[in-house]
Formats: sequence, structure tokens, C-alpha cells
Amino acid sequence: MIEIDIPGFGTVSLTDLVSDYTGTLSVDGRVLPGVKESLRRLASLLTIHILTADTFGRVQEELAKVPCRIQILRGSDHDIQKEEYVKKLGPEKVVALGNGKNDRRMLKLAKIGIAVSEGEGCAVDALMAADIHVRHALDGLNLLMHPLRAKATLRF
Repeated sequence: MIEIDIPGFGTVSLTDLVSDYTGTLSVDGRVLPGVKESLRRLASLLTIHILTADTFGRVQEELAKVPCRIQILRGSDHDIQKEEYVKKLGPEKVVALGNGKNDRRMLKLAKIGIAVSEGEGCAVDALMAADIHVRHALDGLNLLMHPLRAKATLRF
């Protein structure tokens, strides 16, 4: 669990990280350098959930040695599937990472939503739904490893 008392935002008690994969933790289906190591460290604090359409078909291979739950999304309503997943976990306990238009609902619903730009860009809808914007997945993951950084960003 990660606990942060953020003036004006409230006390945050996070138990779950829900992340998109394609364009958020990876580019062209390949996990970004340093992301596996950061996820492994965070796994001692949070349960990690990866929600993805797996556009490049590589998520299972790329994250094989990372302690996480991978959910491959089917159909065409990925935005709703991601939102429902966060609802089932309890949004007040979730931090979410994403970059796509289909991430906007989970970013808005999660207690803390982090929009990631990385090499594939960030949809404006995702950016507007998030609480924080970062350039790289590692920047977002490091906010969780160093909670006072998130506090400084979100305080009123």
C-alpha cells in the first residue's frame, strides 16, 4: 500500500496500479527500458494490473517475469471495459496510467490518473481526464516510488 496525505486533495491509500500497455509502458509492443524493474519494485507495494488490447501481440512475452495480472481486452468498448475493471477494484484505491483515448474513463475514475506521453503520444481526452501528466512511464512509476513528488504535484 502507498499512503499519501495531499493537502486539498485528501488522504490517498493506494493498493492497485492499473495500467494500459501499448503506448504507455511500451512502444511498438516492446516494453520501455527500466519499466520492468520499476514494476517489480512497485509489486511489493501495489497489485499491478495491465489492461491492453495487445495491439502488437507481445505483452505476455514482454512482461513474463513481472509480477502482474494481464487482462487482454476483446471487442470494441475498451474504454468501458477499463472503467469497469477499475470500478470492481474500488476506484479510491487505484492509481491508473494510460495514454489513449480508451484510457480516459479509467484515468478519470481512479483516485489518481496519470497520463503518459511517451513515443506514441497522448490523446487529448486522456490528458484532460488525468490528474497528472508525465512524459515517460518511468516518470509516472517514480511518482509512486517517491510519493512526496506526487504530493507536491497534486497539493492545492
